[in-house]
Amino acid sequence: MPLDLKSLVRSIPDYPKPGILFRDITTLIEHPEGFRQSVEQLAERYRGRGITHVAGIEARGFIFGAGVAISLGVGFVPVRKKGKLPGETIGQNYALEYGVDTIEIHADVLEAGDKVLLVDDLIATGGTALAAVSLIRRTGATVDDAAFVIDLFDLGGAQKLREVGVTVEALLPYEGH
Repeated sequence: MPLDLKSLVRSIPDYPKPGILFRDITTLIEHPEGFRQSVEQLAERYRGRGITHVAGIEARGFIFGAGVAISLGVGFVPVRKKGKLPGETIGQNYALEYGVDTIEIHADVLEAGDKVLLVDDLIATGGTALAAVSLIRRTGATVDDAAFVIDLFDLGGAQKLREVGVTVEALLPYEGH
């Protein structure tokens, strides 16, 4: 019988600042069966759909994305913060609440014909995920699907991805705070 994954996610009030209710997935990944089930549920939706790579957004997207890539039998592409990858990279800027940040992938990892599934632990406002979609599409690869463990649905990030042609799946919906 499947586990109630939501019961394995800890909610921490006022973290990282007052008024925020933080959804902590470390309690989920510390639970062997819960972690396995979450990865398999994410992967199952994409079996037989021609996915060639899974791209995971730093840092918690690495945890789930690598598991999904293994389950699907495809390569894993780390989407990292600027300056963290060796070799030639391509980057994409995106807006933060106070400033701009950049994410990067290796310049030679994707090409036209590749079909990428974007994975992260959580979708909130969508800024980083949108930047990752733009970055992946610049390589000529397609990214039509994104999978998340948690969707803070009222913060609108999933809807923003849908508006750029990305189908969004999430295991656990929560109100955002």
